Amino acid sequence: MAESENKKASVLIVEDEQDHAQVICEALQRIGYRCDVTYNLAEATERLKKKKFDVVVTDLMMEGTRQGLQVLELAQQQNPPPPVILVTAHGTVKTFKEAKKLGAFDFIEKPLDLEDFRAQVNRAADVAALQRQNQRLEQQLQDQLDDQSFEGIIGASEGMRQVIQTARQVAPSDIPVLILGENGTGKELVARAIHNHSRRRKNRLVTLNCAGLSENILEDELFGHVKGAFTGAMSEREGRFEYADNGTLFLDEIGDMPAPMQAKLLRVLENGEVVRLGSNAPLQVNVRIISATNRRLTEMVEEKHFREDLYFRIKGVTIQIPPLRERREDIPLLIHFFLQQASEKHHKPVERITPEAQQVLMGYPWPGNVRQLRTTVENMVVLSSNPVLGIESLPSDIRGTGPAPAAGLTNVVGVSLEQLEKEAIRNTLKMVHGNREQAAKILRIGERTLYRKIKEYDLGELE
Repeated sequence: MAESENKKASVLIVEDEQDHAQVICEALQRIGYRCDVTYNLAEATERLKKKKFDVVVTDLMMEGTRQGLQVLELAQQQNPPPPVILVTAHGTVKTFKEAKKLGAFDFIEKPLDLEDFRAQVNRAADVAALQRQNQRLEQQLQDQLDDQSFEGIIGASEGMRQVIQTARQVAPSDIPVLILGENGTGKELVARAIHNHSRRRKNRLVTLNCAGLSENILEDELFGHVKGAFTGAMSEREGRFEYADNGTLFLDEIGDMPAPMQAKLLRVLENGEVVRLGSNAPLQVNVRIISATNRRLTEMVEEKHFREDLYFRIKGVTIQIPPLRERREDIPLLIHFFLQQASEKHHKPVERITPEAQQVLMGYPWPGNVRQLRTTVENMVVLSSNPVLGIESLPSDIRGTGPAPAAGLTNVVGVSLEQLEKEAIRNTLKMVHGNREQAAKILRIGERTLYRKIKEYDLGELE
Protein backbone atom coordinates (compact mmCIF):
# COMPACT_ATOMS: atom_id res chain seq x y z
CA MET A 1 0.00 0.00 0.00
CA ALA A 2 1.40 3.44 -0.98
CA GLU A 3 2.49 5.62 1.88
CA SER A 4 0.38 8.70 2.47
CA GLU A 5 0.75 11.78 4.58
CA ASN A 6 -2.55 10.82 6.21
CA LYS A 7 -0.88 7.84 7.86
CA LYS A 8 0.25 10.31 10.52
CA ALA A 9 -3.40 10.81 11.45
CA SER A 10 -4.64 10.02 14.94
CA VAL A 11 -7.49 7.52 15.34
CA LEU A 12 -9.72 6.94 18.35
CA ILE A 13 -10.95 3.33 18.53
CA VAL A 14 -14.00 2.68 20.71
CA GLU A 15 -14.77 -1.06 21.06
CA ASP A 16 -15.97 -3.01 24.11
CA GLU A 17 -14.53 -6.29 22.77
CA GLN A 18 -10.88 -5.83 23.72
CA ASP A 19 -9.49 -8.46 21.35
CA HIS A 20 -11.33 -6.89 18.43
CA ALA A 21 -10.16 -3.44 19.48
CA GLN A 22 -6.54 -4.63 19.40
CA VAL A 23 -7.01 -6.17 15.96
CA ILE A 24 -8.30 -2.82 14.63
CA CYS A 25 -5.49 -0.95 16.33
CA GLU A 26 -2.74 -3.19 14.99
CA ALA A 27 -4.21 -3.13 11.47
CA LEU A 28 -3.98 0.67 11.42
CA GLN A 29 -0.65 0.96 13.23
CA ARG A 30 0.99 -1.27 10.63
CA ILE A 31 0.35 1.38 8.00
CA GLY A 32 1.40 4.26 10.20
CA TYR A 33 -1.66 5.53 12.03
CA ARG A 34 -1.48 6.64 15.68
CA CYS A 35 -4.23 4.92 17.67
CA ASP A 36 -5.89 5.50 21.04
CA VAL A 37 -8.02 2.58 22.25
CA THR A 38 -10.98 2.85 24.64
CA TYR A 39 -13.36 0.09 25.73
CA ASN A 40 -16.53 1.91 26.76
CA LEU A 41 -18.54 5.11 26.31
CA ALA A 42 -17.23 6.75 29.50
CA GLU A 43 -13.58 6.36 28.43
CA ALA A 44 -14.39 7.60 24.91
CA THR A 45 -16.19 10.64 26.33
CA GLU A 46 -13.16 11.53 28.44
CA ARG A 47 -10.73 11.17 25.52
CA LEU A 48 -12.88 13.27 23.17
CA LYS A 49 -13.05 16.04 25.78
CA LYS A 50 -9.28 16.15 26.18
CA LYS A 51 -7.98 15.50 22.67
CA LYS A 52 -8.81 16.09 19.03
CA PHE A 53 -8.74 13.08 16.74
CA ASP A 54 -8.55 12.95 12.95
CA VAL A 55 -10.75 9.84 12.66
CA VAL A 56 -13.02 7.97 15.10
CA VAL A 57 -13.80 4.25 14.69
CA THR A 58 -16.52 3.08 17.05
CA ASP A 59 -18.55 -0.06 17.58
CA LEU A 60 -22.25 0.68 17.24
CA MET A 61 -23.48 -1.79 19.86
CA MET A 62 -21.76 -1.65 23.27
CA GLU A 63 -23.12 -3.01 26.54
CA GLY A 64 -26.26 -4.04 24.66
CA THR A 65 -27.21 -0.54 23.47
CA ARG A 66 -26.36 1.64 20.50
CA GLN A 67 -23.75 3.66 22.38
CA GLY A 68 -21.82 4.17 19.16
CA LEU A 69 -24.39 6.82 18.19
CA GLN A 70 -23.55 8.69 21.40
CA VAL A 71 -19.86 8.55 20.49
CA LEU A 72 -20.84 9.95 17.09
CA GLU A 73 -22.73 12.82 18.70
CA LEU A 74 -19.77 13.62 20.96
CA ALA A 75 -17.39 13.62 18.00
CA GLN A 76 -19.66 16.06 16.16
CA GLN A 77 -19.01 18.60 18.92
CA GLN A 78 -15.33 18.91 17.96
CA ASN A 79 -14.23 21.58 15.51
CA PRO A 80 -13.83 20.38 12.88
CA PRO A 81 -15.73 17.18 13.66
CA PRO A 82 -13.66 14.08 12.81
CA PRO A 83 -15.10 11.54 10.34
CA VAL A 84 -16.70 8.68 12.28
CA ILE A 85 -16.79 5.09 11.01
CA LEU A 86 -19.36 2.84 12.70
CA VAL A 87 -18.58 -0.88 13.09
CA THR A 88 -21.35 -3.38 13.78
CA ALA A 89 -22.41 -6.97 13.44
CA HIS A 90 -26.04 -5.83 13.21
CA GLY A 91 -26.07 -3.48 10.25
CA THR A 92 -29.40 -2.44 8.76
CA VAL A 93 -30.35 0.15 6.18
CA LYS A 94 -32.47 1.96 8.77
CA THR A 95 -29.59 2.18 11.25
CA PHE A 96 -27.20 3.36 8.53
CA LYS A 97 -29.60 6.11 7.43
CA GLU A 98 -30.01 7.24 11.02
CA ALA A 99 -26.24 7.32 11.51
CA LYS A 100 -25.73 9.27 8.28
CA LYS A 101 -28.25 11.88 9.45
CA LEU A 102 -26.23 12.25 12.63
CA GLY A 103 -23.10 12.79 10.56
CA ALA A 104 -21.45 9.35 10.30
CA PHE A 105 -18.81 9.14 7.60
CA ASP A 106 -19.22 5.44 6.83
CA PHE A 107 -20.47 2.10 8.10
CA ILE A 108 -18.75 -1.32 8.06
CA GLU A 109 -19.95 -4.74 9.20
CA LYS A 110 -18.15 -7.40 11.20
CA PRO A 111 -16.16 -9.48 10.51
CA LEU A 112 -13.90 -6.81 9.05
CA ASP A 113 -12.15 -7.15 5.74
CA LEU A 114 -8.96 -5.41 6.84
CA GLU A 115 -8.04 -4.09 3.39
CA ASP A 116 -11.51 -2.59 2.91
CA PHE A 117 -11.39 -1.21 6.43
CA ARG A 118 -8.00 0.42 5.88
CA ALA A 119 -9.29 1.93 2.64
CA GLN A 120 -12.23 3.40 4.54
CA VAL A 121 -9.93 4.88 7.17
CA ASN A 122 -7.68 6.28 4.43
CA ARG A 123 -10.67 8.02 2.84
CA ALA A 124 -11.76 9.36 6.21
CA ALA A 125 -8.23 10.63 6.92
CA ASP A 126 -8.21 12.34 3.51
CA VAL A 127 -11.42 14.15 4.46
CA ALA A 128 -9.98 15.10 7.87
CA ALA A 129 -6.81 16.45 6.24
CA LEU A 130 -8.87 18.51 3.83
CA GLN A 131 -10.97 19.84 6.70
CA ARG A 132 -7.81 20.95 8.49
CA GLN A 133 -6.50 22.54 5.33
CA ASN A 134 -9.80 24.33 4.80
CA GLN A 135 -9.64 25.66 8.35
CA ARG A 136 -6.13 26.96 7.71
CA LEU A 137 -7.20 28.51 4.42
CA GLU A 138 -10.25 30.09 6.03
CA GLN A 139 -8.05 31.53 8.77
CA GLN A 140 -5.58 32.86 6.21
CA LEU A 141 -8.44 34.37 4.24
CA GLN A 142 -9.95 35.88 7.36
CA ASP A 143 -6.60 37.29 8.43
CA GLN A 144 -6.21 38.91 5.02
CA LEU A 145 -9.80 40.15 4.87
CA ASP A 146 -9.55 41.47 8.42
CA ASP A 147 -6.51 43.48 7.36
CA GLN A 148 -8.35 46.56 6.15
CA SER A 149 -5.27 47.73 4.24
CA PHE A 150 -5.78 45.62 1.13
CA GLU A 151 -8.85 43.45 1.30
CA GLY A 152 -9.51 41.38 -1.78
CA ILE A 153 -5.87 40.78 -2.74
CA ILE A 154 -5.42 37.06 -2.09
CA GLY A 155 -1.96 35.54 -1.90
CA ALA A 156 0.64 34.55 0.68
CA SER A 157 3.54 33.86 -1.70
CA GLU A 158 6.69 35.95 -1.55
CA GLY A 159 5.80 37.67 -4.84
CA MET A 160 2.35 38.68 -3.64
CA ARG A 161 3.61 39.75 -0.24
CA GLN A 162 5.92 42.15 -2.07
CA VAL A 163 3.03 43.43 -4.18
CA ILE A 164 0.89 44.04 -1.09
CA GLN A 165 3.73 45.66 0.85
CA THR A 166 4.57 48.07 -1.98
CA ALA A 167 0.93 48.92 -2.64
CA ARG A 168 0.38 49.58 1.06
CA GLN A 169 3.39 51.90 1.16
CA VAL A 170 2.44 53.98 -1.90
CA ALA A 171 -1.31 54.21 -1.19
CA PRO A 172 -1.22 57.27 1.13
CA SER A 173 0.88 59.32 -1.32
CA ASP A 174 -0.02 60.90 -4.67
CA ILE A 175 2.93 59.37 -6.51
CA PRO A 176 2.08 57.80 -9.88
CA VAL A 177 2.03 54.00 -9.89
CA LEU A 178 2.75 51.70 -12.84
CA ILE A 179 1.38 48.15 -12.46
CA LEU A 180 2.91 45.49 -14.69
CA GLY A 181 1.59 42.00 -15.22
CA GLU A 182 0.08 39.56 -17.67
CA ASN A 183 -3.62 39.61 -18.52
CA GLY A 184 -5.71 38.25 -15.69
CA THR A 185 -3.18 38.77 -12.88
CA GLY A 186 -5.34 41.36 -11.07
CA LYS A 187 -3.85 44.72 -12.05
CA GLU A 188 -7.15 46.56 -11.66
CA LEU A 189 -7.70 44.92 -8.27
CA VAL A 190 -4.37 46.32 -7.05
CA ALA A 191 -5.18 49.76 -8.50
CA ARG A 192 -8.53 49.74 -6.72
CA ALA A 193 -6.91 48.73 -3.44
CA ILE A 194 -4.40 51.59 -3.72
CA HIS A 195 -7.18 54.09 -4.38
CA ASN A 196 -9.41 52.75 -1.60
CA HIS A 197 -6.64 53.31 0.94
CA SER A 198 -5.41 56.66 -0.31
CA ARG A 199 -6.37 60.16 0.79
CA ARG A 200 -8.55 60.31 -2.34
CA ARG A 201 -10.73 57.34 -1.40
CA LYS A 202 -13.83 59.52 -0.83
CA ASN A 203 -13.63 60.63 -4.44
CA ARG A 204 -13.90 58.65 -7.66
CA LEU A 205 -11.71 55.96 -9.11
CA VAL A 206 -12.24 56.29 -12.87
CA THR A 207 -11.04 53.55 -15.23
CA LEU A 208 -10.24 53.70 -18.93
CA ASN A 209 -8.93 50.75 -20.92
CA CYS A 210 -6.76 52.17 -23.70
CA ALA A 211 -6.55 48.95 -25.72
CA GLY A 212 -8.13 49.08 -29.15
CA LEU A 213 -9.13 52.75 -28.99
CA SER A 214 -8.18 55.15 -31.77
CA GLU A 215 -6.52 58.49 -31.12
CA ASN A 216 -9.75 60.44 -31.65
CA ILE A 217 -11.82 58.24 -29.35
CA LEU A 218 -9.13 58.27 -26.65
CA GLU A 219 -8.86 62.05 -26.79
CA ASP A 220 -12.63 62.41 -26.42
CA GLU A 221 -12.72 59.86 -23.60
CA LEU A 222 -9.90 61.53 -21.68
CA PHE A 223 -10.58 65.23 -22.30
CA GLY A 224 -14.26 65.42 -23.29
CA HIS A 225 -15.79 67.81 -25.82
CA VAL A 226 -18.01 70.87 -26.15
CA LYS A 227 -21.26 71.03 -28.08
CA GLY A 228 -20.66 71.08 -31.84
CA ALA A 229 -17.04 69.99 -31.56
CA PHE A 230 -17.68 67.34 -34.21
CA THR A 231 -20.58 65.82 -36.10
CA GLY A 232 -22.92 64.24 -33.57
CA ALA A 233 -21.64 66.27 -30.57
CA MET A 234 -25.14 67.40 -29.54
CA SER A 235 -24.09 68.45 -26.05
CA GLU A 236 -20.96 69.03 -24.04
CA ARG A 237 -19.34 66.10 -22.28
CA GLU A 238 -16.71 66.02 -19.58
CA GLY A 239 -13.81 63.62 -20.06
CA ARG A 240 -12.36 61.09 -17.67
CA PHE A 241 -9.84 63.59 -16.25
CA GLU A 242 -12.60 66.00 -15.24
CA TYR A 243 -14.79 63.19 -13.94
CA ALA A 244 -11.91 61.93 -11.80
CA ASP A 245 -11.02 65.37 -10.41
CA ASN A 246 -9.62 65.05 -6.86
CA GLY A 247 -9.74 61.29 -7.31
CA THR A 248 -7.76 58.65 -9.22
CA LEU A 249 -7.61 57.87 -12.94
CA PHE A 250 -6.64 54.30 -13.78
CA LEU A 251 -5.29 53.97 -17.33
CA ASP A 252 -5.34 50.27 -18.11
CA GLU A 253 -3.24 48.89 -20.99
CA ILE A 254 -1.48 52.22 -21.39
CA GLY A 255 1.12 50.47 -23.56
CA ASP A 256 -1.52 50.32 -26.33
CA MET A 257 -1.99 54.10 -26.42
CA PRO A 258 -1.26 55.61 -29.90
CA ALA A 259 1.87 57.79 -30.09
CA PRO A 260 0.03 61.11 -30.73
CA MET A 261 -2.10 60.57 -27.62
CA GLN A 262 1.01 59.83 -25.59
CA ALA A 263 2.21 63.38 -26.28
CA LYS A 264 -1.16 64.89 -25.34
CA LEU A 265 -1.32 62.83 -22.14
CA LEU A 266 2.19 63.95 -21.21
CA ARG A 267 1.18 67.62 -21.48
CA VAL A 268 -1.76 67.07 -19.14
CA LEU A 269 0.41 65.29 -16.59
CA GLU A 270 2.99 68.09 -16.72
CA ASN A 271 0.67 71.08 -16.32
CA GLY A 272 -2.49 69.57 -14.79
CA GLU A 273 -4.73 71.13 -17.46
CA VAL A 274 -7.12 69.57 -19.97
CA VAL A 275 -8.79 71.20 -22.95
CA ARG A 276 -12.03 69.75 -24.22
CA LEU A 277 -12.31 69.00 -27.93
CA GLY A 278 -13.67 72.11 -29.71
CA SER A 279 -12.65 74.46 -26.89
CA ASN A 280 -9.70 76.72 -26.18
CA ALA A 281 -10.34 77.11 -22.45
CA PRO A 282 -8.03 75.00 -20.24
CA LEU A 283 -9.56 73.29 -17.21
CA GLN A 284 -7.47 72.64 -14.13
CA VAL A 285 -7.66 69.06 -12.79
CA ASN A 286 -6.15 67.36 -9.76
CA VAL A 287 -5.89 63.66 -10.54
CA ARG A 288 -3.64 60.85 -9.37
CA ILE A 289 -2.56 58.55 -12.19
CA ILE A 290 -2.29 54.78 -11.86
CA SER A 291 -1.32 53.00 -15.07
CA ALA A 292 -1.13 49.34 -16.01
CA THR A 293 0.05 47.28 -18.95
CA ASN A 294 0.88 43.72 -19.95
CA ARG A 295 3.55 45.00 -22.34
CA ARG A 296 7.29 45.46 -21.73
CA LEU A 297 7.42 49.26 -21.65
CA THR A 298 11.20 49.42 -21.32
CA GLU A 299 11.58 47.54 -24.60
CA MET A 300 8.91 49.72 -26.21
CA VAL A 301 10.85 52.81 -25.12
CA GLU A 302 14.05 51.43 -26.63
CA GLU A 303 12.21 50.65 -29.87
CA LYS A 304 10.64 54.18 -29.92
CA HIS A 305 7.10 52.78 -29.61
CA PHE A 306 6.51 54.48 -26.26
CA ARG A 307 7.70 57.94 -25.24
CA GLU A 308 10.55 57.83 -22.77
CA ASP A 309 9.46 61.08 -21.07
CA LEU A 310 5.93 59.73 -20.58
CA TYR A 311 7.32 56.46 -19.27
CA PHE A 312 9.31 58.23 -16.56
CA ARG A 313 6.31 60.43 -15.77
CA ILE A 314 3.92 57.50 -15.16
CA LYS A 315 6.27 54.94 -13.65
CA GLY A 316 6.74 56.64 -10.27
CA VAL A 317 6.64 53.39 -8.28
CA THR A 318 6.43 50.16 -10.29
CA ILE A 319 4.54 47.10 -9.03
CA GLN A 320 5.16 43.80 -10.83
CA ILE A 321 2.42 41.20 -10.31
CA PRO A 322 3.77 37.68 -10.85
CA PRO A 323 1.80 35.29 -13.09
CA LEU A 324 -0.09 32.53 -11.32
CA ARG A 325 2.26 29.82 -12.63
CA GLU A 326 5.07 31.46 -10.63
CA ARG A 327 3.13 31.45 -7.36
CA ARG A 328 1.45 28.07 -7.35
CA GLU A 329 1.47 27.96 -3.55
CA ASP A 330 -1.31 30.59 -3.69
CA ILE A 331 -3.59 28.36 -5.77
CA PRO A 332 -5.21 26.42 -2.85
CA LEU A 333 -5.99 29.71 -1.10
CA LEU A 334 -7.48 31.19 -4.28
CA ILE A 335 -9.49 28.03 -5.00
CA HIS A 336 -10.96 28.12 -1.51
CA PHE A 337 -11.83 31.82 -1.82
CA PHE A 338 -13.43 31.49 -5.26
CA LEU A 339 -15.32 28.35 -4.21
CA GLN A 340 -16.87 30.22 -1.28
CA GLN A 341 -17.74 33.18 -3.49
CA ALA A 342 -19.32 31.03 -6.21
CA SER A 343 -21.27 28.90 -3.74
CA GLU A 344 -22.84 31.99 -2.18
CA LYS A 345 -23.41 33.75 -5.50
CA HIS A 346 -25.13 30.81 -7.18
CA HIS A 347 -26.74 29.31 -4.06
CA LYS A 348 -24.96 25.99 -4.62
CA PRO A 349 -23.97 24.06 -1.44
CA VAL A 350 -20.52 23.08 -2.70
CA GLU A 351 -18.33 22.51 0.35
CA ARG A 352 -14.90 21.50 -0.87
CA ILE A 353 -12.62 20.19 -3.60
CA THR A 354 -10.85 16.83 -3.47
CA PRO A 355 -7.04 16.73 -3.07
CA GLU A 356 -6.75 15.03 -6.48
CA ALA A 357 -8.68 17.78 -8.28
CA GLN A 358 -6.75 20.47 -6.44
CA GLN A 359 -3.50 18.80 -7.45
CA VAL A 360 -4.49 19.00 -11.12
CA LEU A 361 -5.38 22.68 -10.76
CA MET A 362 -2.01 23.33 -9.11
CA GLY A 363 -0.20 21.66 -12.01
CA TYR A 364 -2.06 23.53 -14.77
CA PRO A 365 -0.08 26.46 -16.34
CA TRP A 366 -2.97 29.00 -16.16
CA PRO A 367 -2.28 31.16 -19.22
CA GLY A 368 -5.25 33.32 -18.18
CA ASN A 369 -3.90 33.64 -14.64
CA VAL A 370 -6.17 34.37 -11.65
CA ARG A 371 -9.06 35.45 -13.85
CA GLN A 372 -9.05 32.05 -15.58
CA LEU A 373 -8.82 30.21 -12.24
CA ARG A 374 -11.77 32.17 -10.85
CA THR A 375 -13.88 31.42 -13.93
CA THR A 376 -12.89 27.75 -13.81
CA VAL A 377 -13.86 27.33 -10.16
CA GLU A 378 -17.12 29.21 -10.68
CA ASN A 379 -18.04 27.01 -13.65
CA MET A 380 -17.22 23.87 -11.63
CA VAL A 381 -19.49 25.04 -8.82
CA VAL A 382 -22.37 25.92 -11.15
CA LEU A 383 -22.20 22.59 -13.00
CA SER A 384 -21.65 20.42 -9.91
CA SER A 385 -24.44 18.11 -8.78
CA ASN A 386 -22.82 17.22 -5.44
CA PRO A 387 -21.13 19.11 -2.59
CA VAL A 388 -17.62 17.93 -3.48
CA LEU A 389 -15.68 18.97 -6.59
CA GLY A 390 -13.63 16.06 -7.91
CA ILE A 391 -11.61 15.19 -11.01
CA GLU A 392 -14.85 14.67 -12.91
CA SER A 393 -15.82 18.30 -12.19
CA LEU A 394 -12.76 19.71 -13.98
CA PRO A 395 -13.20 21.22 -17.47
CA SER A 396 -12.15 18.83 -20.23
CA ASP A 397 -9.24 21.06 -21.30
CA ILE A 398 -7.78 20.96 -17.78
CA ARG A 399 -8.69 17.45 -16.65
CA GLY A 400 -5.71 15.12 -16.72
CA THR A 401 -3.10 17.86 -16.91
CA GLY A 402 -0.39 18.21 -14.30
CA PRO A 403 2.99 19.80 -13.73
CA ALA A 404 4.97 20.27 -16.92
CA PRO A 405 7.78 17.77 -17.58
CA ALA A 406 11.03 18.67 -15.88
CA ALA A 407 13.50 20.52 -18.09
CA GLY A 408 15.93 18.10 -19.67
CA LEU A 409 13.76 15.06 -18.92
CA THR A 410 11.22 15.22 -21.75
CA ASN A 411 12.97 12.17 -23.24
CA VAL A 412 13.39 9.73 -20.37
CA VAL A 413 14.73 6.80 -22.35
CA GLY A 414 17.95 5.62 -20.70
CA VAL A 415 17.46 7.82 -17.62
CA SER A 416 17.69 5.99 -14.30
CA LEU A 417 14.64 5.83 -12.04
CA GLU A 418 16.74 7.42 -9.32
CA GLN A 419 17.48 10.43 -11.52
CA LEU A 420 13.83 10.71 -12.56
CA GLU A 421 12.79 10.70 -8.90
CA LYS A 422 15.42 13.27 -7.97
CA GLU A 423 14.38 15.61 -10.78
CA ALA A 424 10.69 15.17 -9.99
CA ILE A 425 11.31 16.18 -6.37
CA ARG A 426 13.66 19.02 -7.33
CA ASN A 427 11.22 20.58 -9.82
CA THR A 428 8.20 20.12 -7.60
CA LEU A 429 9.96 21.85 -4.69
CA LYS A 430 10.89 24.70 -7.02
CA MET A 431 7.32 24.95 -8.27
CA VAL A 432 5.92 25.35 -4.73
CA HIS A 433 8.85 27.46 -3.54
CA GLY A 434 10.06 24.86 -1.05
CA ASN A 435 6.70 24.16 0.59
CA ARG A 436 7.20 20.53 1.70
CA GLU A 437 3.56 19.90 2.56
CA GLN A 438 2.34 20.92 -0.90
CA ALA A 439 5.23 19.12 -2.64
CA ALA A 440 4.41 15.89 -0.82
CA LYS A 441 0.76 16.13 -1.86
CA ILE A 442 1.64 16.73 -5.51
CA LEU A 443 4.14 13.86 -5.51
CA ARG A 444 1.65 11.65 -3.62
CA ILE A 445 4.15 10.63 -0.99
CA GLY A 446 4.29 11.21 2.76
CA GLU A 447 6.16 14.17 4.19
CA ARG A 448 8.48 11.82 6.06
CA THR A 449 9.38 10.13 2.79
CA LEU A 450 9.93 13.52 1.17
CA TYR A 451 12.22 14.64 4.01
CA ARG A 452 14.24 11.46 3.59
CA LYS A 453 14.51 11.92 -0.17
CA ILE A 454 15.54 15.57 0.21
CA LYS A 455 18.38 14.49 2.47
CA GLU A 456 19.29 11.53 0.28
CA TYR A 457 19.50 13.65 -2.87
CA ASP A 458 21.00 16.69 -1.09
CA LEU A 459 18.13 18.99 -2.15
CA GLY A 460 18.02 21.04 1.04
CA GLU A 461 19.05 24.20 -0.79
CA LEU A 462 15.65 24.24 -2.56
CA GLU A 463 13.67 24.71 0.66
